[in-house]
Amino acid sequence: MEKIYHIGVEATLDVIGGKWKPIILCHLGNGPIRTGELRHRIPNIAQKTLTQQLRELEADEIIVRKVYNQVPPKVEYYLSEEGKTLREVLIPMSIWGEKRVRKLQSNMQPVNLLNNNHDGYLKFDD
Repeated sequence: MEKIYHIGVEATLDVIGGKWKPIILCHLGNGPIRTGELRHRIPNIAQKTLTQQLRELEADEIIVRKVYNQVPPKVEYYLSEEGKTLREVLIPMSIWGEKRVRKLQSNMQPVNLLNNNHDGYLKFDD
């Protein structure tokens, strides 16, 4: 069945939409990472949700899953070449969010940003 998008942002959100996928991708922007480490860095995500999101990103060819033939099993995820191009979307989203948090803080809203490190994507060459 043909997918029809009315505007381009729909195609983007079809791949990276939702609460968790952009967060996962930002962490992978710093390099390969194991599932357990991702779970540690994203403490509020359920294991089932993390697994599902990783499978969807892999199916969309945004990330690559590398399985090492060893005992115990070792699996790493990293950004595909196409996944690396998402830095042009995710870094501005991160910067916008940082500005938003500062604005809320200046208005005495109870909000805190624990990590504003979004430069992982900057390590990759075009």
